[in-house]
Amino acid sequence: MAHFGVVAPAFLSHFTTLSALAGALVDRGHKVTFIHRPDAAMFVRDPRIGFHAVGTATHPPGSLAASMRLAANPGGPLGVARVIRDMARSTTMLCETLPAAVERLRIDALLADQMEAAGGLVAEALGLPFISIACALPVNREPGIPLPVMPFGPGTDAKSLKIVEESTRVYDWMMRPHRRAVEAQARRLGVPVRGMLHEFLSPRAQISQTVAAFEFPRRALPPHFHHVGPLRPVADRPDTRTLPAIAADRPFVFASLGTMQGGRFGLFLRIAKASREAGVQLLLAHCGGLGKRHETALLKAGATWVTDFAPQQAALARADAVISHAGWNTVMDAVAARTPMLALPIAFDHPGGAARMRHAGVGIQASARFTGAGRLARHLVRLLDDPTFTQRLEPLAANVALAGGTARAADIVEAALS
Repeated sequence: MAHFGVVAPAFLSHFTTLSALAGALVDRGHKVTFIHRPDAAMFVRDPRIGFHAVGTATHPPGSLAASMRLAANPGGPLGVARVIRDMARSTTMLCETLPAAVERLRIDALLADQMEAAGGLVAEALGLPFISIACALPVNREPGIPLPVMPFGPGTDAKSLKIVEESTRVYDWMMRPHRRAVEAQARRLGVPVRGMLHEFLSPRAQISQTVAAFEFPRRALPPHFHHVGPLRPVADRPDTRTLPAIAADRPFVFASLGTMQGGRFGLFLRIAKASREAGVQLLLAHCGGLGKRHETALLKAGATWVTDFAPQQAALARADAVISHAGWNTVMDAVAARTPMLALPIAFDHPGGAARMRHAGVGIQASARFTGAGRLARHLVRLLDDPTFTQRLEPLAANVALAGGTARAADIVEAALS
């Protein structure tokens, strides 16, 4: 049996997704250990999965909270630049500490999140097998396919190709601090010098939480790229959190902005007011981003229930619609549950998730910043009244069900090593 090391950005959503795959590998007799800064240990919640802390000198205990606050709400261009520099520092730390950790732990292979270049870079330097995992939208590039952070769709005509090319150039310019840090580590570790995330993907296997039917038309993916759909725990472990008593005579809507954006009280307030105007029951989950005072205000504004965390898959299976930030985990869970979406993209790959939703015709997009409660209510009513959204979801949900999910991902990982 193999010992896998996991290298990923220190975000709960990424650790949760990779923990599902790690759990499946542990079930098969393998050993799995996450490797990152000390604070990231709190994201590993399965006691069967190990955690090894690195980078204490540069990323000491207690320092992750500031990084997460910055990433969740960077503000303007200067804030975005600070986020990119913070990413560069994290990648540098991992590149400098992973080799010793891999040797000490006797790691046989790495599971490398596509969003963290250090995994593939260090594996290449050590001659270690690695598998790339796309927890968010895949970073694989090809002409006419917008980057995950872009809000528009694909195209093969001259205008679309130019838009994708120019937007990619702007993105690459903004990412220069990160690219330079990665290039410096490539030189130090003695591998061919490059600095982009898509340049450090596995030549053995690449696994993505996408399905081909709910992705832009791809023509240049390598043969070892696998769409497997959502990575969720294989075993049906009972969830002690139960849904509230939902009345059958009114539509039920679930709203969540994910683990990073749960502190956006103003946006939640507009969602609560919209739910009252639309006459729906609203379960709002802020993922620990708000306090009791905010929860009370949201209940007064129109939310039916407000909680920190809700069982998302169960809520989506019961919901008539979902309001979200278009984070990829929520989008894929909504597709699997055949739940129409009202997308309010905020940052990261949210615009790309919303663009795929629009492309498939399974939801409505609005501005998280500028759309008022009245317009949100009108969008919600349309989403609930128009059956074509649910009809278009049917074949996509069937595609997700057949994609294989976590069990297939574990098969691919094992096959890549053999």
